Amino acid sequence: MVIDCANGAAYRVAPEVLWELGATVIPVGVSPDGTNINQNCGSTAPRHAAARVLEEGADLGICLDGDADRVMIIDETGQIADGDQLMALMAGRWAAEDRLRGGTLVATVMSNLGLERFMTARGLTLERTQVGDRYVVEAMRRGGWNLGGEQSGHIVMTDYATTGDGLLAGLQFLAAMIETGKPASALVRQFERVPQLLQNVRYAPGQDPLDAASVKTAISEAEGLLNGKGRLLIRRSGTEPLIRVMAECEDDALLAQVVEGIVAEVQAVA
Repeated sequence: MVIDCANGAAYRVAPEVLWELGATVIPVGVSPDGTNINQNCGSTAPRHAAARVLEEGADLGICLDGDADRVMIIDETGQIADGDQLMALMAGRWAAEDRLRGGTLVATVMSNLGLERFMTARGLTLERTQVGDRYVVEAMRRGGWNLGGEQSGHIVMTDYATTGDGLLAGLQFLAAMIETGKPASALVRQFERVPQLLQNVRYAPGQDPLDAASVKTAISEAEGLLNGKGRLLIRRSGTEPLIRVMAECEDDALLAQVVEGIVAEVQAVA
């Protein structure tokens, strides 16, 4: 198996743990020099590791990020699974084993609508929070829930740790492979992802485009168009003067229409 450590915190421990568990380990991103962390490697750039999986004929690839709290999984065909797919796998398996507390998974507003539908179809609950792992953890503590995370692959399992741990999440995936006897490709796609479109609009400091009547009208009209067909999320960036416009919908033309319409109105007042 390929383990990409992003030239970061887990560059030594992750390959060693997997080797001690009996894996044939093909290490990637294990030569940190103080400046190359996350540089064209790891969970934020998994294509290199995916190519290595195919080149080596590996059964699996695990991609961590620089501080090793995030993970992406690569199956034997080179397909990449994000945090939403991994959380769906864990939630479904834990629920079947009566281990998912309150039948609830905590995720942020950015998690795909397909994950929400996956949970609902199984009589489970997806509790959404604002973006940021701190909000996920806070909600988990309030509700007494034991599984949560982000689409980025930051997954928190409070039965094992108090914060996200990419290697632990990767080991959960390995456990699923071993227990089911299935290849990674049979586990990485737990649900069909609903097409998602995200555009960012920069605005002048001191302005608030979301207060403009024209923008409010555009958002209201978009919500009407998506009613029952998809999901709309408009939010301010917490770090930059950006309005993030995101929508999800199976109808690509409608998806583009609602996002571009709101973006145009925001740009007009930004």
